[in-house]
Amino acid sequence: MPPNWTVVYNAIRAYRAQTIAPVDVVGCHILGDRCRGPKTFRFQTLVALMLSAQTKDQTTGQAMHRLRDGFTAWTLATASVADIDRCIEKVGFHSRKARFIQEVAGICVAKYQGDIPDSLQGLLDLPGVGPKMSFLALQAAWGKNIGIGVDTHVHRISNRLGWVRTKQPEETRRVLETFVPREYWAAINPMLVGFGQTTCLPVAPRCPQCPVRDLCPSSTVLSKKARKQ
Repeated sequence: MPPNWTVVYNAIRAYRAQTIAPVDVVGCHILGDRCRGPKTFRFQTLVALMLSAQTKDQTTGQAMHRLRDGFTAWTLATASVADIDRCIEKVGFHSRKARFIQEVAGICVAKYQGDIPDSLQGLLDLPGVGPKMSFLALQAAWGKNIGIGVDTHVHRISNRLGWVRTKQPEETRRVLETFVPREYWAAINPMLVGFGQTTCLPVAPRCPQCPVRDLCPSSTVLSKKARKQ
């Protein structure tokens, strides 16, 4: 376990409890419409995750709003790729995602009666669905906590904090799962994603306002203090 891991985790968690980030308002875990029943909610949650890859949460939220009025696995399975693409044209790689979404909708209708798979392998077998989406879908849609969803924020921040020394998100996930308690696995993604959206930015991180600036090995504040000594 990395030194001071618990101290750093708790400090970031307390900080995030006092800050609102895009993931807290338009995160994929809250974009599905629960009022339309559990199957549709789960399908919409998976679609939101598919849209979110390399896309800001705000843009994903807008695309879901354009799609969400009544959309189910059945409606998207019968919609044209062009119609889906028009609704999601602001998200990254929208043309490819439109094709994947229609294919996934067809599979969900044919094999799962409009629902989504409830297993990791079942989700991974769907076109355009990777490990991060699968773990997050299982947590948000099925309440199954079997792995940490590692996106670019979690991967970047875990390396900056010195928790891991990895090159790829899947490698980061495997290392994190060796020391992060299982009861934290669902919470760590939105916690670090929001932290990365507001403070630990990809470029020019806001180290002076960071709650762990004196513990983070990548902190510009800590580096300045070391140079003065």
